Amino acid sequence: MPRAQLPLHALRAFEASARRLSFTAAAAELHVTQAAVSHQVKALEQRLGAKLFRRLARGLVLTDEGQALLPAVSDSFDQIERTLQRFQAGAVREVLSVGVVGTFAVRWLLPRLGRFREAHPLIDLRLSTHNNKVDLAAEGLDMAIRFGDGAWHGVQAEEILRAPVTPLCAPRLAARLESPRDLASVPLLRSYRAQEWPTWFTAAGLEPPQVSGPVFDSLSLMIQAAGQSAGVALGPPGLFGRELHARVLVQPFPVSVEVGSYWLTSLKSRALTPAMAAFRAWCQAPEFQHAAYEDA
Repeated sequence: MPRAQLPLHALRAFEASARRLSFTAAAAELHVTQAAVSHQVKALEQRLGAKLFRRLARGLVLTDEGQALLPAVSDSFDQIERTLQRFQAGAVREVLSVGVVGTFAVRWLLPRLGRFREAHPLIDLRLSTHNNKVDLAAEGLDMAIRFGDGAWHGVQAEEILRAPVTPLCAPRLAARLESPRDLASVPLLRSYRAQEWPTWFTAAGLEPPQVSGPVFDSLSLMIQAAGQSAGVALGPPGLFGRELHARVLVQPFPVSVEVGSYWLTSLKSRALTPAMAAFRAWCQAPEFQHAAYEDA
């Protein structure tokens, strides 16, 4: 059955008038006369058999029918505009939405983004940060980068960066630490992953002490606190190379442990788009499989 011809000019006139509640303002936006807008809206009302506006002395007010129609029309025009924006010089642009755990975004991803844009100029990358809790489907994300063991329900997880952790602290505090046993006498900063310090002490050959320092939901914030002598934090030294080089932080002991990795995740139920495949390949490139911090 052939699709009925849509009155696009009339729908555009209605949408602009509904947003501005004025035929005159809509006419100025559309670069037509006020009479033309009024005529288009009236024609649409006749076609629908319903009034879309109430004309008042002070302007326009949407009727119930107009309020019902406006979201559908606005969303349709927005979708058309977004689709048209994907075309640039005859090529199709692709939008890629990626959620990234905050520390990884600042310390690994942002310094490298310039090279991704150079390699994939037609991918419109849109980033949002999270504290390692993310719902791909609910948040409308194509992919997400998370820290952990990679075992998340319903997602395909691919390891992109190993990041073993070790104690990091300010030089003034490090001067009090002659051996790992001395850590029991200083504040130990904690992430929400409670087993990190016990795992490290076990690797150092010690019985884990009772850890009661403050808990942080952000690795960057915890490391910043460590640099201000608030305590000793466990963190991946490769992601904080600038601070270590500047001696804002020091690594008092060589022992490090694996408590998780950074993973690129996507829904198992969704096939990879070309943009998703390109981003995955870029994240897995050999030159990016190390944690050294790079200046932007």
